[in-house]
Formats: sequence, structure tokens, C-alpha cells
Amino acid sequence: MNFRKDINGLRAIAVIAVVLYHFNAGWMPGGFAGVDVFFVISGFLMTGIIWKGLEQDDFSIFKFYTARANRIIPALAFLCVVILIFGWFYIPPSDYKILSKHVASSIAFFSNYIYATESGYFATASHEKWLLHTWSLSVEWQFYLIYPLFLLALKRIASLQHVKVFVVVTTILSFLMCILITDKWASYAFYILPTRVWEMTLGGIAYLYPLTINDNRKKNLEWLGITLILISYFTFSKNDVWPGHLALIPAFGAYFIIQAHQNNSIVTGNRIFQYIGKCSYSIYLWHWPLAVALVYFSLDNYWLYLAVLGTVIFGGGSQKYIESLKFIKTTYRTTRNLNILTVSTVSLVVVASFTLYSNNAFEWHYSESVLVADQERNNRNPYQCMAKHKFPCYIGNKKNIKAIVVGDSHADAMATSVSSLFRLEEDGIIVLTKESCPFILQIKSFRHGTACLEENVERLRFLRESLKNVPIIWVARTGAYLYGQSNPNRIIDDYSTKPSIYFSEPQESANKRIHEELSEHLEKTINSLAGVGPLYIVLPVPEMRRNVPKQLSRLRLLSNDYYDFSISDKLYFERNDKIRKILIDTAIKTGSKVLDPYPILCPNNRCIATHNERPIYYDGDHLSEYGNKLLSPMFSEVFISRD
Repeated sequence: MNFRKDINGLRAIAVIAVVLYHFNAGWMPGGFAGVDVFFVISGFLMTGIIWKGLEQDDFSIFKFYTARANRIIPALAFLCVVILIFGWFYIPPSDYKILSKHVASSIAFFSNYIYATESGYFATASHEKWLLHTWSLSVEWQFYLIYPLFLLALKRIASLQHVKVFVVVTTILSFLMCILITDKWASYAFYILPTRVWEMTLGGIAYLYPLTINDNRKKNLEWLGITLILISYFTFSKNDVWPGHLALIPAFGAYFIIQAHQNNSIVTGNRIFQYIGKCSYSIYLWHWPLAVALVYFSLDNYWLYLAVLGTVIFGGGSQKYIESLKFIKTTYRTTRNLNILTVSTVSLVVVASFTLYSNNAFEWHYSESVLVADQERNNRNPYQCMAKHKFPCYIGNKKNIKAIVVGDSHADAMATSVSSLFRLEEDGIIVLTKESCPFILQIKSFRHGTACLEENVERLRFLRESLKNVPIIWVARTGAYLYGQSNPNRIIDDYSTKPSIYFSEPQESANKRIHEELSEHLEKTINSLAGVGPLYIVLPVPEMRRNVPKQLSRLRLLSNDYYDFSISDKLYFERNDKIRKILIDTAIKTGSKVLDPYPILCPNNRCIATHNERPIYYDGDHLSEYGNKLLSPMFSEVFISRD
């Protein structure tokens, strides 16, 4: 296929948007749609290569695959090696182990499915994944593997004209699938191949069915395409469900620009866009790790502009010194076009990643202070009551139950603080926990739908029918259900700061009505257990507004200074004052008792994040196994009072 300046310039339009969005979403709120533009371009170019071979009856599947590998892998592998080396010195062991998994999945081109099972693309947590952007490369590679095989198979049983029709039908079916899956599982739909095929085959349609129009109409068509792309860049945002039907706008924008075929366009043909388009792949590769570094090390705006400049410099260097080099080729018959560098670098990266992952990131090369902080991230309830949703979950001797802990993930985090008071060979406790599901009857959850409501019915049945006169300890992260996330890094969208529960109907804010309904239904819940056993309500634990072990381990990698992550108790009361009042009033009305972690966790008007320089949380609000033992004296009051 002859070089097309318009497509090269279109690459620039795509990569500029992606880069600006990732460095500062405010610059271009819908810049993520640049990836959709890339998909259309890829589909057009790949269809052209395959179709010429089919027409001339000399298409080689091996040449096609090796050409794609030689084009994509060297620059990607080099980036992976650089990040692995960087990570050895600057990334804590838990993150480094995860990075090794992401590196392997990226170089093997299935990272899109790995990320689909983790946090969503627009989640703040995703901005700490160094190779998240390789999801799109994985989608394209999977398309490259399957697409020519289907076209070759169809050509053997049908005419080329029928194969063209197949491409159109595939586009329609994939688009319909995209709408359906996006509607139900938007985060998953964003990453997977089936919901993205239509964008690439739309590019294929542009090649197979070129429009025959005069030059003036071509100019108008180009401007229509540019307008559609700009609309998607500036009117959409992460709050829109994507890809879905909205992705039609940037996809057709790219389609129209390709069909217009304006090689002398003032937009796509200018020197700046031609250079950026030439370097677009390497720019795309390097921009995201630099954007992650800004978040990872909490760098200010001064570094933001340096990172943008660095993206262009590193991208240009990668294009010149990695992409453009011609390497020695193998002599094996089926892989004679495959670069030795491609084979060796992939092997090196895969082996290095597997070795790092299987050896826990070689923890021995970290200092003790880093390991102490980092390991607290995984120091959680070892009985996995909530993780495996054991119902009921027994800790210790089932035959002599001393307490029942019921609630959400905060209850799960505190459960072993209660169990630590007993000799588990002789005594035991029961734990009834479900993530994001407080034990409040008739509660409805945006996260669980009716599942939480059903869980609470089952909890109530179990508590009424189980042991009598056994203390029941009620625990919940109530603030999160009313006010959303306290940690800015866990705020995904507008809904992350709104009530996630409701009773009569959803509320847009934590208003008076939802507070009153919470109080009413909590009181009914406690009263429904009358005569079952003494009930203790645990008041909220402080929330640190940051992932304590993660941030502390990173800082300790940079220096051995002491870091105080404690917060003023003023912040604690600002978030929990109304909640504490509701819980205390409920206890008074129902004859229950209150257990207050505040005096223990907030001495001297400061709420601590560490004890003896060790984190007491495994994230920003859940107490770790080390931290929850600080509350053992508080829980011991329950059993001392019963002796």
C-alpha cells in the first residue's frame, strides 16, 4: 500500500488526544477516543495488506504475522525491559510482582483480559498500572491473528465479493454485541476484542468499499470526519459509558477522513502532524509510563509539562533507534522474516517476568523498612471469611462459640481482633461478612443490587436460629455508604462521592432523609434481634485518605526518613459526627452498647496510621491483622463485663 499522508496525520490526531487525556483529562475530556481512531486505522491498513494478497492469490500468513511482530514487538519489549529495570530500584515488592505479571501479559498480547478482571480503565487505581495502555495493543494483535485466518477460510469456500459482505456483516454483529455488553458490563466491554472488532472492520469497509466522490466533496467529507472526532474529544468524558453506541462518532470520524483521502490536507498533511504520526506508536508506548510516574511519585504540575515533553523526546528516540532499525533475520523456513531481536527480546522479557513473579520480586533486595510497610498490604484476615464468602465462617472451635461478628469488610478486618481474646483450640467465633454490605435490614445497594438485601435476610434468620445469649458485634464502614470514598485515589466518577445505599428511593446526596432512614432501619434491625443475645455497635474507625502501606513503602524506597501519615481527629469527626450520633442513639433506644475505637486510634487528637513505624491498615481504611489487635482491649470489655 502506498504511503498515505492523510492516515499518518490521522495517527497524530489520535495519539495527541490520548496523550493529553492521560496527562490531564481536563485538557481533552474525551481524548481516550483516540484509541477508537487507531482501531479504525489499523483495520484499514491490515485489510489492505491482506486483500491484495488474496486478490493475487499469494497471501502468506507467516509473512503477515512476522511483519506485524517485527513492527510491534521490539519497541514494546524495549519499554518493558526499561520498566523492569526501573522497578528494581523504585517499585515496592508487591507492586513489582504485579508489574512482572503485567509485563508478561503485555508482551504476550493478552493484557486486555488481565486488566478486564482488575479495576476499570477509568478507575483511579488504574493510573498506577505501568502498562495499562498495552490493552489496545493486545486487542489489535488478537485481531491480527484471527482476521486473516477468517478471510483465508472464507475465500476457500466463497468468492471475494462474498468475503466483502462477510466483513460488513461482522461489523454489524460486533457493533450490536458492543452495545449489549457495554450496557451490562461496561468495564469489561472496554477491553475485550469482540466489542472492538467492529471498529477495525469499519476500517476494512473503508478499504473494500472506497467512495467515489469529487475533490470538493472529499474536502467536506474530511472536515466532517475531523468535526466528529473533535466532538468526541471535547464532549465525552469518563462519566460516559464507553464504548457502546457513542464510539460510533470517533470511529466514523476516522472512517470519513480515510475515505476523503486528502494527502495535501492542511490538517493531516502539515509537518508537525506528519512527524507526530510517524512517531505515534512509540509516543503512545512511552506516554503512559510517564503519566503513571507523576501519580506514583505524587509529582506537581511542573513535572507534568516535563513529562509531556519527555513523551515526545522518548517517542522520537524510540522511533529512530528501535522501530527504524533493520535486524538480522532467522534462517528457518517458516520464520525467515522474523528478526532475531524480536525473538530474543520476547524470550528475555517473558523469562525475566516469570522469574520475578515466581520469586516474589526477589524481596531480598529491599530494605527491611520497605518490606515491613509493603507486606502489611497483604496482612488480612487469614480465614478468608469474606473472600470465599463462607456462611457462616468459623474461627476456632465451632463447639464453643463466644461471639458473633456481623457486617461488611470492616467487620471482616476486625474479626480476628475479637478471636485473639480466646484460646481457639477451646473457643471460637462466628463471622458473617460480605463486602460493601452492612447488616441493616431492607437496605438496597447500587453495588450489589438486591444481593445485600437477601444476604441480610439470611443473616437475620441465622442469628435468630443460632446460639442464644452470645454477644453479637455489629461493624460497618457506614461513612462510605453515605458520603462515598474518602481516599481521592479511589474516586472513579461522580457516583464515588454519592450515597451507595438507599431504602425507599436513591438519593443524590447524604441529605436529611437518608440519615433518618438509616437511623430508622438500623433501629429495626437491632430490635429484630431482641432476645437473641447482647448486641454491641462498633463506631467508625478513622479513614486515612491514602493507602498507607503502599504509600509508605514507596517513600521508604526513596529515603529512610520517618513519615507521619496520621490525620487530625477533626477530619475524623467531620466525616463521622452524624454517623456516630445515629449509632449511639440507636444503641440507647435498643438497649445495646457502644464500642468506640476512637480513644485507642486517635490519641492526642491525632488518628494514627502507624504503630511502632508499622502500618496499622492494609489500605486506607481497613485495619490490618497487626492494626486490629490494637482494638483487642476494646473488645475485651465485652467479655469482662459478662464474667
